[in-house]
Amino acid sequence: MKIREGIVLGGDKPVLFAGPCAIESLEICMEIGHTVKELADRLGFLYVFKASFDKANRTSADSFRSVGMEKALGVLSEVGSRLAIPLVTDIHESYQAAPVAEVVDVLQIPAYLCRQTDLLVAAANTGKAVKIKRGQFMAPEDMQYAVKKVRGVGNENVCLTERGFSLGYHNLVVDMRALPIMRQFAPVVFDVTHSVQQPGGQGGSSGGQRQFAPYLARAAAAAGVDGFFIETHPNPEKALSDGPNLIPLHHMESFLRMLLDAWEIGKKYGDDQL
Repeated sequence: MKIREGIVLGGDKPVLFAGPCAIESLEICMEIGHTVKELADRLGFLYVFKASFDKANRTSADSFRSVGMEKALGVLSEVGSRLAIPLVTDIHESYQAAPVAEVVDVLQIPAYLCRQTDLLVAAANTGKAVKIKRGQFMAPEDMQYAVKKVRGVGNENVCLTERGFSLGYHNLVVDMRALPIMRQFAPVVFDVTHSVQQPGGQGGSSGGQRQFAPYLARAAAAAGVDGFFIETHPNPEKALSDGPNLIPLHHMESFLRMLLDAWEIGKKYGDDQL
Protein backbone atom coordinates (compact mmCIF):
# COMPACT_ATOMS: atom_id res chain seq x y z
CA MET A 1 0.00 0.00 0.00
CA LYS A 2 1.52 3.28 -1.09
CA ILE A 3 1.06 6.04 1.47
CA ARG A 4 3.36 8.64 -0.04
CA GLU A 5 6.39 8.58 -2.31
CA GLY A 6 8.96 6.41 -0.56
CA ILE A 7 6.54 5.26 2.15
CA VAL A 8 5.05 1.87 1.34
CA LEU A 9 3.29 -0.54 3.69
CA GLY A 10 4.41 -4.06 2.85
CA GLY A 11 7.97 -3.18 1.87
CA ASP A 12 11.39 -3.64 3.45
CA LYS A 13 10.70 -1.43 6.46
CA PRO A 14 7.86 -1.56 8.99
CA VAL A 15 5.45 1.36 8.96
CA LEU A 16 4.67 2.97 12.30
CA PHE A 17 1.29 4.68 12.71
CA ALA A 18 1.62 6.51 16.03
CA GLY A 19 0.39 9.52 17.94
CA PRO A 20 -2.17 10.50 20.57
CA CYS A 21 -5.60 8.91 20.63
CA ALA A 22 -7.36 12.24 20.13
CA ILE A 23 -6.24 15.71 19.12
CA GLU A 24 -6.07 17.61 22.40
CA SER A 25 -3.86 20.52 21.33
CA LEU A 26 -1.24 21.47 18.77
CA GLU A 27 1.41 21.50 21.51
CA ILE A 28 0.83 17.88 22.57
CA CYS A 29 0.60 16.68 18.96
CA MET A 30 3.86 18.43 18.08
CA GLU A 31 5.64 17.02 21.12
CA ILE A 32 4.56 13.49 20.29
CA GLY A 33 5.11 13.83 16.55
CA HIS A 34 8.58 15.30 16.93
CA THR A 35 9.67 12.65 19.45
CA VAL A 36 8.31 9.68 17.52
CA LYS A 37 9.60 10.95 14.17
CA GLU A 38 13.12 11.20 15.60
CA LEU A 39 12.87 7.68 16.99
CA ALA A 40 11.41 6.25 13.77
CA ASP A 41 14.11 7.87 11.62
CA ARG A 42 16.87 6.64 13.90
CA LEU A 43 15.58 3.10 14.38
CA GLY A 44 14.41 2.40 10.82
CA PHE A 45 10.62 2.74 10.83
CA LEU A 46 8.59 4.62 8.22
CA TYR A 47 6.45 7.03 10.21
CA VAL A 48 2.84 8.18 9.81
CA PHE A 49 1.45 10.53 12.48
CA LYS A 50 -1.90 9.42 13.88
CA ALA A 51 -4.52 11.39 15.81
CA SER A 52 -8.31 11.26 15.71
CA PHE A 53 -10.04 14.54 14.84
CA ASP A 54 -13.24 13.22 16.44
CA LYS A 55 -13.91 10.32 18.80
CA ALA A 56 -17.44 9.52 17.66
CA ASN A 57 -17.55 6.12 19.37
CA ARG A 58 -17.17 7.12 23.02
CA THR A 59 -18.86 4.94 25.64
CA SER A 60 -20.56 7.93 27.27
CA ALA A 61 -21.86 11.18 25.80
CA ASP A 62 -19.98 12.93 28.61
CA SER A 63 -16.58 11.72 27.34
CA PHE A 64 -14.26 13.99 25.37
CA ARG A 65 -14.86 13.82 21.62
CA SER A 66 -13.14 16.62 19.77
CA VAL A 67 -11.86 20.18 19.77
CA GLY A 68 -14.00 20.62 16.63
CA MET A 69 -13.51 19.32 13.11
CA GLU A 70 -12.11 22.51 11.61
CA LYS A 71 -9.68 23.15 14.45
CA ALA A 72 -8.61 19.48 14.65
CA LEU A 73 -7.92 19.23 10.92
CA GLY A 74 -5.96 22.47 11.22
CA VAL A 75 -3.80 20.88 13.91
CA LEU A 76 -3.21 17.81 11.74
CA SER A 77 -2.26 19.97 8.79
CA GLU A 78 0.17 21.97 10.93
CA VAL A 79 1.84 18.84 12.31
CA GLY A 80 2.20 17.31 8.87
CA SER A 81 3.63 20.51 7.42
CA ARG A 82 6.06 21.31 10.24
CA LEU A 83 7.41 17.78 10.57
CA ALA A 84 7.12 16.81 6.88
CA ILE A 85 5.35 13.56 7.70
CA PRO A 86 2.24 11.80 6.37
CA LEU A 87 -0.95 11.69 8.43
CA VAL A 88 -3.75 9.25 9.27
CA THR A 89 -7.07 9.86 11.02
CA ASP A 90 -10.43 8.11 11.36
CA ILE A 91 -13.61 8.97 9.54
CA HIS A 92 -17.05 7.92 10.75
CA GLU A 93 -19.43 9.36 8.17
CA SER A 94 -19.32 9.27 4.36
CA TYR A 95 -19.50 13.08 4.10
CA GLN A 96 -16.25 13.37 6.08
CA ALA A 97 -14.16 11.48 3.53
CA ALA A 98 -13.57 14.27 1.00
CA PRO A 99 -12.71 17.16 3.38
CA VAL A 100 -10.52 14.95 5.59
CA ALA A 101 -8.72 13.55 2.54
CA GLU A 102 -7.64 17.11 1.68
CA VAL A 103 -5.51 17.04 4.84
CA VAL A 104 -4.39 13.45 5.48
CA ASP A 105 -2.68 10.70 3.50
CA VAL A 106 -4.55 7.72 4.98
CA LEU A 107 -8.22 7.40 5.91
CA GLN A 108 -8.83 4.95 8.74
CA ILE A 109 -12.11 3.06 9.01
CA PRO A 110 -12.99 2.22 12.64
CA ALA A 111 -13.50 -1.43 13.50
CA TYR A 112 -17.21 -1.18 14.20
CA LEU A 113 -17.76 0.46 10.76
CA CYS A 114 -15.75 -1.98 8.64
CA ARG A 115 -18.89 -3.34 6.96
CA GLN A 116 -20.31 0.09 6.05
CA THR A 117 -20.24 -0.02 2.26
CA ASP A 118 -20.99 3.67 1.67
CA LEU A 119 -18.22 4.72 4.06
CA LEU A 120 -15.66 2.39 2.47
CA VAL A 121 -16.57 3.52 -1.04
CA ALA A 122 -16.48 7.20 -0.07
CA ALA A 123 -13.00 6.72 1.43
CA ALA A 124 -11.82 4.79 -1.61
CA ASN A 125 -13.13 7.42 -4.02
CA THR A 126 -10.86 10.07 -2.50
CA GLY A 127 -7.88 8.24 -3.98
CA LYS A 128 -6.14 8.23 -0.61
CA ALA A 129 -4.91 5.06 1.09
CA VAL A 130 -7.60 3.32 3.15
CA LYS A 131 -6.80 1.54 6.43
CA ILE A 132 -9.59 -0.75 7.63
CA LYS A 133 -9.74 -2.09 11.16
CA ARG A 134 -11.16 -5.58 11.56
CA GLY A 135 -14.41 -5.48 13.47
CA GLN A 136 -14.50 -7.29 16.80
CA PHE A 137 -17.39 -9.28 15.36
CA MET A 138 -15.72 -10.22 12.04
CA ALA A 139 -13.98 -13.45 11.09
CA PRO A 140 -10.57 -12.61 9.63
CA GLU A 141 -11.36 -14.30 6.31
CA ASP A 142 -14.44 -12.12 5.90
CA MET A 143 -12.31 -8.97 5.80
CA GLN A 144 -11.52 -9.78 2.17
CA TYR A 145 -14.94 -8.33 1.28
CA ALA A 146 -14.11 -4.98 2.86
CA VAL A 147 -10.91 -4.92 0.81
CA LYS A 148 -12.88 -5.75 -2.33
CA LYS A 149 -15.23 -2.81 -1.71
CA VAL A 150 -12.27 -0.43 -1.79
CA ARG A 151 -10.58 -2.05 -4.76
CA GLY A 152 -13.90 -2.31 -6.55
CA VAL A 153 -13.87 1.42 -7.26
CA GLY A 154 -10.29 1.34 -8.50
CA ASN A 155 -8.33 2.12 -5.32
CA GLU A 156 -5.61 -0.48 -4.74
CA ASN A 157 -4.13 1.34 -1.72
CA VAL A 158 -5.81 -0.54 1.10
CA CYS A 159 -4.66 -2.37 4.21
CA LEU A 160 -6.21 -4.19 7.17
CA THR A 161 -5.65 -3.73 10.88
CA GLU A 162 -5.96 -6.33 13.62
CA ARG A 163 -7.23 -5.16 17.02
CA GLY A 164 -8.64 -8.27 18.66
CA PHE A 165 -12.11 -9.78 18.82
CA SER A 166 -14.73 -9.68 21.54
CA LEU A 167 -14.66 -12.50 24.07
CA GLY A 168 -17.35 -11.75 26.59
CA TYR A 169 -18.09 -8.29 27.88
CA HIS A 170 -15.27 -5.74 28.26
CA ASN A 171 -12.64 -8.15 26.97
CA LEU A 172 -10.72 -8.51 23.72
CA VAL A 173 -8.51 -11.37 22.59
CA VAL A 174 -6.04 -11.38 19.71
CA ASP A 175 -6.09 -14.49 17.54
CA MET A 176 -2.65 -14.56 15.91
CA ARG A 177 -4.04 -16.76 13.15
CA ALA A 178 -5.89 -13.70 11.89
CA LEU A 179 -2.62 -12.07 10.80
CA PRO A 180 -1.57 -14.54 8.09
CA ILE A 181 -5.19 -15.05 7.06
CA MET A 182 -5.74 -11.34 6.41
CA ARG A 183 -2.32 -10.87 4.79
CA GLN A 184 -3.66 -13.00 1.92
CA PHE A 185 -5.89 -10.06 1.01
CA ALA A 186 -3.86 -6.94 1.87
CA PRO A 187 -0.97 -5.71 4.03
CA VAL A 188 -1.70 -5.98 7.75
CA VAL A 189 -1.07 -3.58 10.63
CA PHE A 190 -1.19 -4.68 14.26
CA ASP A 191 -3.02 -2.29 16.59
CA VAL A 192 -1.04 -2.51 19.81
CA THR A 193 -3.18 -0.03 21.72
CA HIS A 194 -6.70 -1.25 21.14
CA SER A 195 -5.78 -4.91 21.45
CA VAL A 196 -5.37 -4.29 25.19
CA GLN A 197 -8.47 -2.12 25.49
CA GLN A 198 -11.41 -3.10 27.68
CA PRO A 199 -14.37 -1.42 25.93
CA GLY A 200 -16.68 0.12 28.50
CA GLY A 201 -14.65 -1.57 31.21
CA GLN A 202 -14.74 1.42 33.57
CA GLY A 203 -18.46 2.00 33.46
CA GLY A 204 -18.84 5.18 31.42
CA SER A 205 -15.42 4.85 29.82
CA SER A 206 -13.08 2.21 28.43
CA GLY A 207 -10.40 0.57 30.51
CA GLY A 208 -7.25 -1.16 29.38
CA GLN A 209 -4.41 -3.48 30.32
CA ARG A 210 -1.31 -1.65 29.13
CA GLN A 211 0.93 -4.19 30.87
CA PHE A 212 0.09 -6.79 28.22
CA ALA A 213 0.94 -4.58 25.23
CA PRO A 214 4.59 -5.74 24.94
CA TYR A 215 3.61 -9.41 24.84
CA LEU A 216 0.97 -9.02 22.14
CA ALA A 217 3.11 -6.62 20.12
CA ARG A 218 6.13 -8.97 20.15
CA ALA A 219 3.99 -11.93 19.18
CA ALA A 220 2.36 -10.07 16.28
CA ALA A 221 5.71 -8.75 15.04
CA ALA A 222 7.24 -12.22 15.05
CA ALA A 223 4.13 -13.71 13.44
CA GLY A 224 4.60 -11.32 10.53
CA VAL A 225 2.92 -7.96 10.03
CA ASP A 226 3.70 -4.97 7.84
CA GLY A 227 3.26 -2.21 10.37
CA PHE A 228 2.20 -1.19 13.85
CA PHE A 229 -0.44 1.18 15.23
CA ILE A 230 0.47 2.65 18.60
CA GLU A 231 -1.18 5.42 20.56
CA THR A 232 1.15 7.28 22.90
CA HIS A 233 1.03 10.27 25.23
CA PRO A 234 3.45 12.17 27.50
CA ASN A 235 1.11 11.56 30.44
CA PRO A 236 -1.44 8.78 29.77
CA GLU A 237 -3.13 9.31 33.13
CA LYS A 238 -4.12 12.82 32.00
CA ALA A 239 -4.97 11.97 28.39
CA LEU A 240 -8.48 12.96 27.36
CA SER A 241 -9.14 9.64 25.60
CA ASP A 242 -8.12 5.98 26.14
CA GLY A 243 -5.49 6.75 28.76
CA PRO A 244 -5.31 3.19 30.21
CA ASN A 245 -4.19 1.80 26.84
CA LEU A 246 -1.62 4.41 25.82
CA ILE A 247 2.10 3.71 25.76
CA PRO A 248 3.93 6.42 27.75
CA LEU A 249 5.97 8.56 25.38
CA HIS A 250 9.16 8.08 27.40
CA HIS A 251 8.84 4.30 26.92
CA MET A 252 8.49 4.49 23.14
CA GLU A 253 12.18 4.04 22.32
CA SER A 254 12.56 0.77 24.22
CA PHE A 255 9.16 -0.38 22.93
CA LEU A 256 10.10 0.29 19.30
CA ARG A 257 13.49 -1.40 19.67
CA MET A 258 11.72 -4.48 21.00
CA LEU A 259 9.27 -4.43 18.08
CA LEU A 260 12.04 -4.12 15.53
CA ASP A 261 13.88 -7.14 16.97
CA ALA A 262 10.71 -9.25 16.81
CA TRP A 263 9.83 -7.93 13.34
CA GLU A 264 13.18 -9.09 12.01
CA ILE A 265 12.33 -12.59 13.20
CA GLY A 266 9.04 -12.39 11.32
CA LYS A 267 10.84 -11.29 8.15
CA LYS A 268 13.42 -14.07 8.52
CA TYR A 269 10.87 -16.85 8.62
CA GLY A 270 8.32 -15.20 6.35
CA ASP A 271 5.26 -17.27 5.46
CA ASP A 272 6.80 -20.69 6.09
CA GLN A 273 4.06 -23.29 6.12
CA LEU A 274 3.93 -26.87 7.32
